[in-house]
This record gives sequence, structure tokens and C-alpha cells, in this order.
Amino acid sequence: MAQFDVNSTSVENIISSIKAGEIAIPEIQRPFVWDGSKVRDLMDSLYKGFPVGYIIVWKNPDVRLKDGKISSGKKILIDGQQRITAIQAAVVGQQVVDSTYKKKRITIAFNPIDEVFEVCNPAIEKDVKWIPDIAQVFDVSFNAWEFVNNYCQINGLDGQQPEINKTLMKLMSIKGINLGVTELSQALTIDEVTDIFIRINSQGVVLSQADFAMSKISSDDKYGGNEIRKMIDYFCHFMQRPSDYEQIISNDADFAKSDALNKIKWIVQEQEDIYVPNYADVLRVSFTHKFKRGKIADLVSLLSGRNFETRENLESIAQDSFQQLREGVEAFVSETNFKRYLMIVRSTGIIDSSLVRSQNVLNFGYILYLSLKDMKVESAVIETLVRKWIVLSILTGRYSGSAESAIDYDIKRFTEQNPVQFLKNTEAGELSDAFWDTVLVQRLDTSVSSSPYFLTFLMAQVKRGARGFLSSQIDVQSLIEQRGDIHHIFPKKYLQKNGVNNRKDYNQIANYVYTQSEINIKIKDDAPCEYMANMRKQVAGEGNFYGSITTMEDLEANLAENCIPVEFMEMDIFDYALFLDTRRTMMAQYIRDYYRSLD
Repeated sequence: MAQFDVNSTSVENIISSIKAGEIAIPEIQRPFVWDGSKVRDLMDSLYKGFPVGYIIVWKNPDVRLKDGKISSGKKILIDGQQRITAIQAAVVGQQVVDSTYKKKRITIAFNPIDEVFEVCNPAIEKDVKWIPDIAQVFDVSFNAWEFVNNYCQINGLDGQQPEINKTLMKLMSIKGINLGVTELSQALTIDEVTDIFIRINSQGVVLSQADFAMSKISSDDKYGGNEIRKMIDYFCHFMQRPSDYEQIISNDADFAKSDALNKIKWIVQEQEDIYVPNYADVLRVSFTHKFKRGKIADLVSLLSGRNFETRENLESIAQDSFQQLREGVEAFVSETNFKRYLMIVRSTGIIDSSLVRSQNVLNFGYILYLSLKDMKVESAVIETLVRKWIVLSILTGRYSGSAESAIDYDIKRFTEQNPVQFLKNTEAGELSDAFWDTVLVQRLDTSVSSSPYFLTFLMAQVKRGARGFLSSQIDVQSLIEQRGDIHHIFPKKYLQKNGVNNRKDYNQIANYVYTQSEINIKIKDDAPCEYMANMRKQVAGEGNFYGSITTMEDLEANLAENCIPVEFMEMDIFDYALFLDTRRTMMAQYIRDYYRSLD
């Protein structure tokens, strides 16, 4: 059986189908991203009869209603939204919502003499050669004969009415031009349609399963799907651009009156920068929390009413799925839930977004928090489980590969088994003594400063209140927050002068430490044994060289906080390899002790 049909239909028919609700253009999270010049170029291509590409639609599966009748699914426009919206903007005069969520007109002008299109501007509006807004030509009340006569008279074109009329008819014929339409078979599975959807490029942006799910949600007009979409979209937008609040609300009067707005508007007053979710993150957390599944494609199936056992689509399942999704989204955007989760995140030592490379680590942490809360687990136990799972996930790269599969596996184990025991079993398998003593030491042998192992070391320093290298009072947390310097303990130029010229060697993370800028500058390019000799003089009261440490006891404590062996004070280039090996072992032990302190 063919997986799709290819046919054509006129621009006018497509617009009519959209107005009649036969084709749903999802109010997807991306606003209209084309600028006026692209709309102008599209009109020019249509006018000249040039191809403008196919649009792709998919008919939702038919759903069996409660009374046994079959409800025919709508067609969803899954590719071509920008082109169709551009045509509606220019031809119908429809307003579009731009990237700042402001409604505006994109007005396209046409010069019948030169047969050129342009984005309307004040100069064009004053020039009688131009039709300043082609939408007036397509209005049902437009009188072509009267227009042509007036146009020729104003422009001194007596006798040229036939030519201008011919040009005007060509312009008006845009509505009759056929566009290619690829209609995906209703028999295709959700997975197959999702795969097709993901492969489509729209304005250079690869569409994802989350995009597809958002299309499905926002095209629903029966179970409140579009309001769910707006809750997700606006929450994320307000978090990143709170200044747009008044503008968005003034442009969306219906949502402004809804209870949904009351649930998300608190975020406008916050300045959160550790966990800043996008719509895909909100969707993933909300879905996995409520449905205990990790595969977003399953969400599209469920919202279509899919019964996975009988393989039929039931309205009762669709209705229940939309209700559960809304509950999941409301749990995500809850001020209480969000702030309490972030409190747990910060308690791990994550005080800056730069310390977490994987957004899915934080996503699953929130899924786990919400799920354990639903299970009525004691708050102290929730905090411990979530805190340790976040750090375990970072150390093991748990969600760096097939994240959906890992998420699906983990949420089922946490909710179907004793969650405390599942954590213990996972620790026994993945954080054994062999991991701390050997595996982690080996993984610390890297030059990537964004390595999760180095970042976890910094988290451990923050958690344990460690001070910056050679600092008496300034701690690592303050240095991270103020974007302090990452210093080479064996200075880079010192190593290079002594033959260590490979970046991979002198940029080893075991050679990195946070320190104050002024200390870093004073150390310059000296060997450790040289600049630490100055520190010996300083603690002996013979000068002030770096920072304000004044006792040998405090100096040794500072070295320990940074996992630097005391023997380091006597080292030079010949000890560099030994220093790296020793510090990696110390760092691994430090991270182990930190992890075990998270109970």
C-alpha cells in the first residue's frame, strides 16, 4: 500500500480548507519566522509560475467515539506552515505573530507597470504606480474594471487599460495556482510519521519528535490542546524574556483571561539561570512524569487515542491523555514544585548552568522529583534520591546516548520497584570501588575542561565550601559565579618552555584549578617549586606574594581542598607526570567522598 499520495490543489482551496477547519495549521511554538522579503519573493515566484515546493499533510487517525461512531481525523499541515502562513498574510491580509509574539501585518505591494513586488513602505504608499497592499485585489468586493480605469488615469496611461488589466488578472490568478500536496497515508504508524516529520527541514531547523507532538497538541480544539501548548510555550518564553509578558498578554486576550495564565505568570518575577527548560524539556518531563514512558512518539499515539493492545484509536483514550498531559504540565509549571526542585539541584553544588552539560540530567531529576512526590515518598528521602541520582547520572553519562531509552527504563524501575533499593542496586553496579579507584581516575585523564568529571569535581568543591587555590577567604563558588580564572597549576608557558607543547598534555584537567585573577597574574610562568617557595616565605612572615594565607597549616589545608599533594611545593618539570597521576587519584577520592555525603 502506498505510504503517500501526491496531488495538487489551488492556493484558494488550501486557504478555504484551513478556514473550514479541514486542515489544521498547528499554532506551533515557533512564531512566523520569515521576514517581509521572503514573503515578497514567494509572491513573485507564484506570479511567475515558478515552483515553490510541496506541502505535506497527514490525516490524523480516525477515532472511535463513546457512542461507537467514527470521528474522522483532521489533516495536519506538518510541512509548509511558513509558506501557507505567508500566502495568508499577503493574499488574505491575515496578521502574523512575530518572534516577539507581537501581531503584525506583512503588507506586500505590487507595481503593475514593471510587474514587481516589494514590501510596502512609506515611499511606496505615496507612489501612485504601486498597489500598496495586494490583499485588496483579492478581496471579494474588489472591482477590477473600476480599478484599472482609475489606475490608468492617475498614471497617465490612457489606452493601456488592456495591458494593465491583463497584468492585474495575472496577479489575481495567484489564488488559482496549484501547489503540490503530499498527503501521508492515514495507515502509517505514528512512528513512521514521526520519522518522516523529523527528516523534514524547515528554515534550516531540523524538526524533532517534540515539534511533532506540539503540532498534535496545538491542533486539538476539543480537549484544550492549544491552551496546553500555550502554557508550555509562554512559560518557557517568560523565563527567558520576562519583559515580553505585557506584550504577549495584550496580544492574546483569551489566554490572559484563563486560569492557565495564573499558573505560569509567577515565573516572570524569577531570574532562574540553572535550569532553563525549552518547550521540548517541559513536554518530556510532563509526559514521562504522568505516563511513565520515555518515548515522545508514544505521546502522539496516546493523544490520537491509541490503544497499544488492540491497535485501535478510542476517543476515551485521547480525552484521558490530554487530561493527563495537562496535569503533567501544571505540575511542571507549579511554583512550589519548580522552586523545591531547584533547591535540591543547588544542594548538589550546581550553582551555575555551566556545571551541567546534559539538560536531560536535570529533566530526569525533575521527573523523579514529581514522580516520588506522587508516590507520597517522604520529602527527606526524595531530596536524597534526586540529589544522588543527578550526580550519578552526570558521572556515568547516563543520558548522553540514547536518552529516551534510558529515561524509559529508569522511570519504570523507580516507580515499579522500591526507589531506594533501585538507587542502591544502581550504585552497586555502576559506582563500585573499581569505579572510584580505577575508572574515574582514568576518565580524569582528559584535556576537556567541560568534562563532566571536572565539572563534578567543581560541584564537590562548591558543596564542601572549598576555597580557590591559594585564597584565604574567596571560595570556588564565588569564583565560578564571578567567572574567575581557571589556572594551570604548572603554568602553560612554563610547560611549553620545557618541551610540553601538546595542548592535550599541558591542558590536562588535573592541571586545572580555580583561583583569583590577581593570584594567577602574579604566579606568571614560574615553576611550582619557585612560586611555592614564595608562599613558604609568606607563611613565615617574610613578605606578601599571593593571596593572604599566613600559616603553613592553612596553606596545607588549602592544597587539600584543591586536591594538590603537599609534595607539589617541591616539584618542577620532571615531576609533572607524577603530579598528574597523584592529583587524579586525589580528585577521584574527593568526588567519591562528596557523593557519599549527599545522603
